Amino acid sequence: MQKLNIISNESIFNNGDGFFCDNIDIKSTPEGLNKSFEINLIGRSSKIIRNHLMNLSNVKNCNNVFTYLYEIFKTFKNDNSKYLIISISPFTFLACILIKLFRRKPIVYLRSDGYAEYRSILGFIGPSIYHLMFSIISKISNFISVRKYILRDKNGEIVAPSQLNSNWFKDTKKVNSNEIKLLYVGRIRKEKGIFSLIKILKESKKKINLSIVGAENNFDKFNFPENIKIFEIENNETNLIKYYDDHNIFILPSFTEGHPMVLLEALARLRPVIVFKDIDHVIEDKKGIFVAERNIESLVEKIEFIKKNYESIQEEMKKNKLPTKQEFLESLINIIVKIN
Repeated sequence: MQKLNIISNESIFNNGDGFFCDNIDIKSTPEGLNKSFEINLIGRSSKIIRNHLMNLSNVKNCNNVFTYLYEIFKTFKNDNSKYLIISISPFTFLACILIKLFRRKPIVYLRSDGYAEYRSILGFIGPSIYHLMFSIISKISNFISVRKYILRDKNGEIVAPSQLNSNWFKDTKKVNSNEIKLLYVGRIRKEKGIFSLIKILKESKKKINLSIVGAENNFDKFNFPENIKIFEIENNETNLIKYYDDHNIFILPSFTEGHPMVLLEALARLRPVIVFKDIDHVIEDKKGIFVAERNIESLVEKIEFIKKNYESIQEEMKKNKLPTKQEFLESLINIIVKIN
């Protein structure tokens, strides 16, 4: 079986009994690829307890950039190895350079628009930093992405990530649309727009309930208004489905998104979705997604429209053809195999 080295910027916690991460994609994608390749996962070490146990036998979590690069260096003993770099960061940028110096060509998997992401984190200088790394990596790597625009006219393969299996389409629950209950599932990060959303909700004259599922273990959950409930990252599929079923509108406030899998989850459970204009590209041909301006007036307008037309919106949503996890993994495996 061919060896595939997956190199990530993800923070990974090791408690002696196993390795844990917070990003479900960093868990599920290597696990899925493990059926076709011998996986060696390299990431960054975390002192904070993470939520998702990784079902992998060969994981390296590195304390600093030197041990990170050294673990990659050790993989060069195997001439038949392939390299899958997940996202562009300073760590993975250096990894690409090192791999190229040893006459290998990495595959770089881009899951989001780095230009927009770096802008939201670092301000006006962010895109320039990302552009430098992206420009160099584009000359020495093969690209896989979730959207064509993320590639900025560079050549690359396109995949459609998904966590959906048959369970997500079973027994969709009816919901009371009279009392609006918003749901956000995702990391509590600045670039995810969740703090912007909370600020908007505080401006509302009437209380709008919001549940946030995605707090890390060390997150302070007590500095939020009473109409905003914070829950830890959920790694049980049944419990996660119940969160969607217990709410009637899903909201994705991100400033940047590539191919958000939580959006697919909401659509699978027939829950209408509100996004802001920053990421209106995620709609494509999908039914049940509504775009609001990033202000309370526009948000309330969209909520009221969905509330009044809930049943007809759900009927339209049943026409959606959503990608599945199995389809995604098969596509990704085929691409990795054919890239030399």
